[in-house]
Amino acid sequence: MNASLLQEYLDCTAARSPDAAAVVSDTASISYSELAARSNRLAHLLREVGCKKSDRIGLLLPKSIDAIVAMLASLKAGCIYVPMDTSSPVSRLQMVLESSDSKVLLAANSSLSLLKQLIPESENSRISIGWLDDERPGNVAVKFTGSDLSGMAASQLDYVNRSNDVAHLLFTSGSTGRPKGVMITHANVAHYVHWATRHFGYSASDRVSGHPPLHFDLSTMDIYCALSSGAELHLVSPQLSLLPHKIANFIRERQLTQWFSVPSLLAYMAKFDVVRQDDFPSLRRVLWCGERFTTPELIYWMRRLPNVKFTNLYGPTEATIASSYYDVPACPESGEEQIPIGIACDGEGLLVLDENLKHVAAGEIGNLYISGCGLSPGYWNDVEKTKAAFLEEPFGPGSERIYKTGDLASVGRDGLVYLHGRRDSQIKSRGYRIELGEIETVLHTTDGVREAAVVAVNNGAFEGATICCAFVPESGSKLEIPALRQKLSSRLPAYMIPTRWASLDGLPLNGNGKVDRPQLRLQFEQTSEPAALPALS
Repeated sequence: MNASLLQEYLDCTAARSPDAAAVVSDTASISYSELAARSNRLAHLLREVGCKKSDRIGLLLPKSIDAIVAMLASLKAGCIYVPMDTSSPVSRLQMVLESSDSKVLLAANSSLSLLKQLIPESENSRISIGWLDDERPGNVAVKFTGSDLSGMAASQLDYVNRSNDVAHLLFTSGSTGRPKGVMITHANVAHYVHWATRHFGYSASDRVSGHPPLHFDLSTMDIYCALSSGAELHLVSPQLSLLPHKIANFIRERQLTQWFSVPSLLAYMAKFDVVRQDDFPSLRRVLWCGERFTTPELIYWMRRLPNVKFTNLYGPTEATIASSYYDVPACPESGEEQIPIGIACDGEGLLVLDENLKHVAAGEIGNLYISGCGLSPGYWNDVEKTKAAFLEEPFGPGSERIYKTGDLASVGRDGLVYLHGRRDSQIKSRGYRIELGEIETVLHTTDGVREAAVVAVNNGAFEGATICCAFVPESGSKLEIPALRQKLSSRLPAYMIPTRWASLDGLPLNGNGKVDRPQLRLQFEQTSEPAALPALS
């Protein structure tokens, strides 16, 4: 189904199949008509409290039916929603709120403790708190509560947003230590949804997983492809990701037809051998995106599920969900076989260029750029970063805008695109995009640390790159690794905390007097001890 605005997917499906289940959680489910009515009421209430077109609505909500309602209500009110990672440290969430300049922050009992830390004096805050539970929270001034929704109309609103308006901001890791807000428009998502629903054959009979957290761009595909086709979206509890046997049971019991996640989870399930031969009889598609899926683990899955279609998707947040795909035609014969990222999705373009923006020959490695309908307008309130990453008219007047991914790639003689790592300090670990520079920025402002360097080591583990930190304590400091980890945990999400450490007398330097990161990386690669490193000269 085509739509110019994302909320219209819900409106059309609710009119066509009002009683069909839309979203299913561990404890509840909601039909399409109920989802439409609840989101309409909240949208009317947002407008009543003063929200106008393009105002930002922060969502301090865990993955839940309420969070899906809040997303859709924000769009129906003409606003931009900002999903927030409720597992992040308060300091990081404060930066997101400050950068987005959110007008309203939607929260509920599940995030009360975090809310009190984030906005300790709510009554004096410039941000209005919208409380989605019925009873008012203690010691927090709120603009409205869930009980106010019953008095609002359930009728559809007159929409003021347009297809090229921003639908949501997704904050990713930034090298300066501040998260970057990627602007994603209605048109960006709608174009991808139109391609994906046709390519994968979504239908109202589908039951699709909702595994990624809502601040992660992969969740955008789960939500809007399901809404557009009338499918059931089954939200996967974050706690299940630590329990591979329970993930397998979830797929069986919910009779899922599609599973979509970062490949590290699929590798984790393979590691614990939780997939039976010819398992998951309802499953038709397994999709992954966000990092490299190692071939031996893919072979494990494909041998056990010979009737399932397996697809590798690739694309950074700045290009909206995915820009390329590769439908794996047959189970690889060898674990050494490289899986490509394939070819561009309809309306997208993959360009492998040299330093002079010239196309490289087949088989040669160059810089990967993306063009096409999925490209974000840029970074929220950051013209300089936008200009650095998004090149306007790169091949002369009238040429198409392109985005520099930072990935190295080549075009094989088969016409498919293959990845070969990155040039910069950005990595993927457990599906998250991480700027190592952001971790270093926090380290350099941590008491007891004189200097520090962070590198990534690819040791073949299922979670992707391993983050390694070498630091030099300040003179006289007795800073120990557990204490430093604790300090970082108050300022960075858990997935950004280094897992391997070394306390040194000095960092290795190259001939230019800069930190010799290749040497540091080599030292970490050559030692198996997670918190020890030989002395560096």
